[in-house]
Amino acid sequence: MKYIILTITIFFALGSNRLFAQNKHFTENGTITFEKTINMYALIEKQINKDNESYLRPAFDSYKKSQKQFKALKSTMTFGNNKTLYTPIEPETATGGFFSDSPMAGQVNTVFTDLSAGSVINQKKVFEETFLVKDSTRKINWKITSETREIAGYTCRRANALVLDSIYVVAFYTEEIPVSGGPELFNGLPGMILGVALPHENMTWFATKVTDMPVDEKSLAPPKKGKAVNNKSLYTTLSSVMKDWGEYARPYLKAFML
Repeated sequence: MKYIILTITIFFALGSNRLFAQNKHFTENGTITFEKTINMYALIEKQINKDNESYLRPAFDSYKKSQKQFKALKSTMTFGNNKTLYTPIEPETATGGFFSDSPMAGQVNTVFTDLSAGSVINQKKVFEETFLVKDSTRKINWKITSETREIAGYTCRRANALVLDSIYVVAFYTEEIPVSGGPELFNGLPGMILGVALPHENMTWFATKVTDMPVDEKSLAPPKKGKAVNNKSLYTTLSSVMKDWGEYARPYLKAFML
């Protein structure tokens, strides 16, 4: 009798799980609002060294009296038909003085990704020039973990990786949005990336809202303006421009290639 009851219980449990999976809604089209947060105090502190501390330290002390530690920037990402378009939102007012001129403290990429084709068109602002970087999607060797957290109402799983050989990335993705995209150039997980943290670069991107809605092709039109390059030629160009910058070149190259 106990065996029969146990069998019936298991049968109904499996049946309810199948029914839940069948009825569960998966978001395949819509818009995600992201907030990029930069720890400006930590970012500025890294720029100060023995050669510049005589003028940067007082400037930093003055900055802390008038500016918040964390700078927040908004962006949106539209997705549909296995394509995504990530678009920064220009802040209404500029803050932070020359410290905010660092590309790490801003948003330089408008990114169209065709996940089916494995291709990217990235309109990148580099100082006074605009490049249109056409290349394949970034190949990221993710290591998925068992850690989870909720972001914008979705259960997300953590994955870790390195990009550009040395930048440690923590990402959180949800299988409830079965699109392998994400903010900026982050992609390649079995679901949409709703959170990214670069702990050593002192910045994060986290979704604050997901809107499930139909998306037309016009909303996913790739950017068209800019000098056409690929990632390799862009790196060569920037390296040539910054060849006399010494140690100051590294953080700028990292920011523009990220």
